[in-house]
Amino acid sequence: MADNTITVVGNVTRDPELKFLNSGQAALRMSVAVSRRWQNRQTQEWEEKTSFFDVSCYGPMAENAASSISKGARVVVTGRMEQRSWETESGEKRNAFEIVADEIAPSLRWATAVVTRTPRAEGGSSSYGDRPAPARTPEPSPYAFDEEPF
Repeated sequence: MADNTITVVGNVTRDPELKFLNSGQAALRMSVAVSRRWQNRQTQEWEEKTSFFDVSCYGPMAENAASSISKGARVVVTGRMEQRSWETESGEKRNAFEIVADEIAPSLRWATAVVTRTPRAEGGSSSYGDRPAPARTPEPSPYAFDEEPF
């Protein structure tokens, strides 16, 4: 079975955006900047290039990330790269590539973190307050946008 796994380590470029889909499932979107620096062998000058990755996650992880991560935080994201296609209201076809995260964690290279385990409600789902916990969405696509993406 072919697998598509990507890991990036970088800084969150804006506060994560949390919303709830029509199904009631939490969805989070954020952007991570990954900088690469190298020395040009011809000029001996240091050069740098920054890549920006859109990251999304769903369910309890989305809620945990929204309450734990903010702009500027250095994070480690592991997931799979996916391509989404949609059509705008004016009929233009659009494509976007994003990392659908399996794991998001703070980088401890230059920081410390305090981990607090979230309580699990009976039945193994996370706490959703007064809302019923949404049913788990089957793989491979953890979201069912019946609306335009973020």
